[in-house]
Amino acid sequence: MADSMVGVLPAPVVSTSVPSELVMQPTPVNPATVPDASSIPTAPSVPLETATETLYIQNLNERIKVDVMKQTLRALFKNYGDVLDVVAHSNLRMRGQAFVSFATADNAKKAQREVNRFPLYSKPMQISFAKTRSDAVVKKLDNDRFDQHKAARLEHKKATRYTNPLKRKIRAKRMAAEVDGAAALPAPKRPAVQMPDEYLPPNKILFLQNLPESVTKDQLLGLFSQYPNLHEVRLIPTKKDIAFVEYMDEGSASVAKDALHNYKLDGENKIKITFARK
Repeated sequence: MADSMVGVLPAPVVSTSVPSELVMQPTPVNPATVPDASSIPTAPSVPLETATETLYIQNLNERIKVDVMKQTLRALFKNYGDVLDVVAHSNLRMRGQAFVSFATADNAKKAQREVNRFPLYSKPMQISFAKTRSDAVVKKLDNDRFDQHKAARLEHKKATRYTNPLKRKIRAKRMAAEVDGAAALPAPKRPAVQMPDEYLPPNKILFLQNLPESVTKDQLLGLFSQYPNLHEVRLIPTKKDIAFVEYMDEGSASVAKDALHNYKLDGENKIKITFARK
């Protein structure tokens, strides 16, 4: 065996160690270059909206008469406390808006939390807090300063009469028309295409139409409580032939809708049930 190994060169010895100069060494950290945590900018915080006694409501259905809308809002919000006043106008600047004043800010806060986005006359209300107190609130809570408050409000209204963006835009158009010698005809409006109620996407709130005027909340509760997860039934006092029925989820609302659509509550008229518009 030893003779057979004659002439064979021994295998070279390979070192498994890596030269230290080829190994990447960690760079020492200079403490002076480490930023202080207090100097790192943070995302600006969003200030919370301050609750006041008056709610500012937008996105109201402009097709509803002002008197009817005010009655509906008062009937809807009186469930949350004493409603001092409801202010709504039909002029261009205030169209589709209203103010509802409560006796306390807590009542207004609860109403805002529970009624915001509620679909009133097929349009979800957008509810926030008014920036200033209304005349009705000041008169009830701070009557000694009412005259001063009203005078300041009228002065502010007078001062902003010509700085209001909407009025400035209208006045600019009028002046441009006078310079041209004739008023330009307004561009024809494209008719708004609204999706039929029957094709609205599923929603946990059902919209009931064609109800008998004698229908009661207890009757609707008894009818719709046959199906699980019923949350609430809401009637509109000023429009007795419609109502809203809310379930805990869309699936339960769909089951009730399919079962009771065209149901004859009074034996004659069929109830029309669709999903409420979001």
